[in-house]
Amino acid sequence: MARVGTEAGKTVVLIHGLWVTTDSWANFRKPWEAAGWTVLTPTWAMLKGRSKASLNASPPDGLGGLTVGRIVDGLQAAIEALPEPPLLVGHSFGGLFTQMLLDRGVGRAGIAINPAPIAGFLPGWWTLTAALPPILRWNGWNRPYAMTRRRWAERFANAAPAALQDSSYDAYVIPTPGRVFYQAAFQVGTRIDPRRRRQSLLITAGERDRLVTPYLSRAAFRLQSRSPARTDFHAFPGRSHLLLAEPGWEEVADVCIRWAEAHS
Repeated sequence: MARVGTEAGKTVVLIHGLWVTTDSWANFRKPWEAAGWTVLTPTWAMLKGRSKASLNASPPDGLGGLTVGRIVDGLQAAIEALPEPPLLVGHSFGGLFTQMLLDRGVGRAGIAINPAPIAGFLPGWWTLTAALPPILRWNGWNRPYAMTRRRWAERFANAAPAALQDSSYDAYVIPTPGRVFYQAAFQVGTRIDPRRRRQSLLITAGERDRLVTPYLSRAAFRLQSRSPARTDFHAFPGRSHLLLAEPGWEEVADVCIRWAEAHS
């Protein structure tokens, strides 16, 4: 894990989602570091030590069939090896992983930024259409799925300027497991029990998000509100799924840091 910062009691683990490397946190991590947080950016075991270029040229064996459970198991092992429970911040599928880790009692609080769906509610047609390309392929549950530049611009970074759509795609977009789309769409291996969560949780939404729609984030919030622990929601107007890097990302970071310092 990449580490910055020294202040005790202020460790944050930034958990990336599908299609991207840890470089997707390049801007977002800076305000946390400036606020005195130790910042860790773990990745999945089979991605460690591999560059974006090498991952695109030759995806690791087994990447296509990698499951949500195996990803979360690896994150849990790394986090539990830390000297104290950290704050967990996950984006997209990283937000799903964050909620599953909290469900396992891992972490002292969590922020799920536009999170992929946990089991327990229908994701909605628009979100399901985002999962159809990897699902409809032959043997798609065992094959990596690479997002095209056009689809990145239309679905992931639709609120970003064209130049940023291109530069972000070039900087950190990689193939991702096909199997996790089946798990998310059919609610296999993504179930949690909000009633046992004791850590505070913030869930966010982006008004123009075409992957994780505001409906999806609000549905997750309603489900998580069954927890006896604090559960908050914040919507960002005009933001797409690339809200960690597109114009206005500083406000997203500021909201998250302020919440973390008040409630974690």
